[in-house]
Amino acid sequence: MRRTWAARAARRKLAIDARDTIFALSSGAPPCGVAVIRVSGPDAAAALSRLAGPLPTPRRASLRQIVDPEQGWLDEALVLWFPSPNTATGEDCAEIHCHGGRTVIRAIESALETGCGLRRTEAGEFTRRAFLNGRMDLLEAEALGDMLCAETELQRAVLASSAGGAASSRLAEWREEVLAASAAVEQELDFSDDDQGDLPPAPWRGALGEIGAQMDQWLATPSADRLRDGLRIVLAGPPNAGKSSLFNAILDEAAAIVSPIAGTTRDVIERPIALGGVPFLLVDTAGLRGEGADEIEQLGIMRAEGELGRADIILWLGPEGQGPAPALEIASMSDLPNAAPKGEGAFHVSSTTHDGLADLIAHLVTLGRERLPKPGQVAVSRRQKERLADARESIRRAASEDDLLIAGEALRQARHAMDAMLGTVATEDMLDALFGRFCIGK
Repeated sequence: MRRTWAARAARRKLAIDARDTIFALSSGAPPCGVAVIRVSGPDAAAALSRLAGPLPTPRRASLRQIVDPEQGWLDEALVLWFPSPNTATGEDCAEIHCHGGRTVIRAIESALETGCGLRRTEAGEFTRRAFLNGRMDLLEAEALGDMLCAETELQRAVLASSAGGAASSRLAEWREEVLAASAAVEQELDFSDDDQGDLPPAPWRGALGEIGAQMDQWLATPSADRLRDGLRIVLAGPPNAGKSSLFNAILDEAAAIVSPIAGTTRDVIERPIALGGVPFLLVDTAGLRGEGADEIEQLGIMRAEGELGRADIILWLGPEGQGPAPALEIASMSDLPNAAPKGEGAFHVSSTTHDGLADLIAHLVTLGRERLPKPGQVAVSRRQKERLADARESIRRAASEDDLLIAGEALRQARHAMDAMLGTVATEDMLDALFGRFCIGK
């Protein structure tokens, strides 16, 4: 599969060969015990030889004195040499494992930049080069980017298989089967003028039906975007209903201003939070009311109403039955004698004493686990789902179309949509947006 992808990426090779040799600190921020400085590009061997002497045996750590002809002795470090093409980026690569002091790192980076003429990398540039050189496809790169930002075990577990290439392998298999169906259609067209009487349904139509059913499973899985960003929990209700107090109680911090003055919260306040290992985005909103709001508060109310349309889960703190469906009814300030009670099924919570808060959080965790992808499932992003839906529709048309010319064109469109998922037809703007999310050194 990787050899196939490398062949498809060959048309990009000219641009890759002309790129600068880049370097970056790829380990944690100093000071640290050991720092790893990565180098990738055509001048990697020359740079490593300049600072550490003759190249070591490939893929074997060698203890060397790091000496710059202009600065003198810099450090004693382990160095590694990785000749192309079987490297992380597909280019010649080198690593310097030096002591993790700030001055040591700066000195070696200065020697690489000024003495060796290398360029400091941009965010995600190592991974971008890996993609462009066929070491990974776009599905793997996107999953890797999301996994680097993962803050919960659920996020890591779900994204691990995609980042490791499992989703790409399955998609590549589908593409090969669609290509085989295209060949079968062409063969039928070649013999369509022959009088062969009534023929049984072509096997390729049944194969397309199986592929379509498998694609439906991917399309039915919750989006990876929600897994990355967290499910949006929107707190809504009239002014002074206790939204900000509950917001602070769930976060266990005073993130929102609380006061008895109506209209205190005038804008949307967002905070990411992990509850029970499930990622959420908690959203506090302005109190909803029809009269008495000034111009600025009205803007806040409009934004609050917009958040209701974006919410995955709504916590309704207003009068029972007046919130948007299907909101969770919350009887807030349940410790106060004048608190309005709510019926069976509502959560009675005190933001002051935290009574009932654990039950509410447990319910949110249950909902989150139900609505997010599970470990072992393939989680595709919104962009990927759009392309997959295009491929699925084209396959459906091809499987049911009697006109073989139209069926063949539908199969070509299906392959094009799958190529877009893998990145064969990716645009520079889309790549810039993707790899710009990566950290320096990755």
